[in-house]
Amino acid sequence: MYKKYLLIFSVLIFFSNSLFADDSSKWLKGEIDKILSAYQNNLISNEDRFLLIEKTINENFAGAGIGKFVVGKAWSQASKETKNIYINNFKRHLSLNIASMMQGYSNQEYKLSKSRFDEKNKVSLIDMEIFSNTGSVLVTWRVKKSKDRFFVIDLLVADISLVVTKRSEFNSMLKNIDYDLNKFNEILEQQNEESYNILIN
Repeated sequence: MYKKYLLIFSVLIFFSNSLFADDSSKWLKGEIDKILSAYQNNLISNEDRFLLIEKTINENFAGAGIGKFVVGKAWSQASKETKNIYINNFKRHLSLNIASMMQGYSNQEYKLSKSRFDEKNKVSLIDMEIFSNTGSVLVTWRVKKSKDRFFVIDLLVADISLVVTKRSEFNSMLKNIDYDLNKFNEILEQQNEESYNILIN
């Protein structure tokens, strides 16, 4: 009898996790399609496309959590005002990075090929295949639910984590300025301005 109940419980857990993963996949597809539709519309300017991406990133990425993680110990040494400025800079930096990646988009097809729920970390892992004439690229989205909303917490392209890559990149820069987040804000603002001007022109 115990084994029977254990089996039923296991099946219920499996299906509840599958439903959670399916919900997150539907949400993710909707957000991706919003961005892709902008790139399919030739009447939309580069600046408006970027603003759409920036709005989507601000609403759907766990920007504050990711931003805090990628600067490591520099975070704890900074003032509240400096932290707030940095989070805004980081969100724009992230948006510009993704917008730059999207510049190569030319109506490639994609599909969400697999989704599963990581029970231990309470995270959905959603695989997306992007197809082109030369083959396909696998992108894995890490999505977490918080307060009845989904948020992207990481993006893996060919098994390379965006968050881990940014942490390594930022750490190299922070070393040169003694992990001073205030000075880092100045560098990030300048980089963002340069990237923005390149992107919209």
